[in-house]
Amino acid sequence: MSLYEDAVRVLTSWPATSDAAEVNRKRTLGLLAEGPDAMTRAHRAGHVTASALIVDDAGRVLLCLHGRLGLWMQLGGHCEAGDETLAAAALREATEESGIDGLLLDPEPIDIDVHEVRCGAADGVPATPSVHYDVRFLFRAPAGAVERISAESSELAWFAVDELPSPLAAGVVQQIAPARARLGGPAPDVDQM
Repeated sequence: MSLYEDAVRVLTSWPATSDAAEVNRKRTLGLLAEGPDAMTRAHRAGHVTASALIVDDAGRVLLCLHGRLGLWMQLGGHCEAGDETLAAAALREATEESGIDGLLLDPEPIDIDVHEVRCGAADGVPATPSVHYDVRFLFRAPAGAVERISAESSELAWFAVDELPSPLAAGVVQQIAPARARLGGPAPDVDQM
């Protein structure tokens, strides 16, 4: 099965975690109807990306201060040719950007967010406006994990979900409730965050 086929399979059967996630699931399936190129940044109108919300045993989340955007956000990014599944793409990105080995994956997405971005130049494609159809997964950090800053981040830090940093990327808070539900904990009052 190709990465594209996996994305279609996952998103066709995924029970969305919110009304907004259901709208974005349908939008992403519409994008995927354009074919396998929708998995690559060469598809400039928009492409599927994979992100990781990493939590520790204390319920804190690991966020990065994105070097180019200057916003605190979950780790993740573009799918690559060697990625066999969306979950594998999210794991690769999470491991590369956090420096943490042994992350434990929950294989079912917790959220999908669709947002405009300006993708950086890569593979001979200049930076231009685009849209990320970001499929987000939950990961647990192993006990004693120590994070290491990557080239894409200015900073990495753990945050309690009721003390998230600023400036915070849009879409980070919407991942907290489905992550906590998946972990079996109470959902925070996101109106107070």
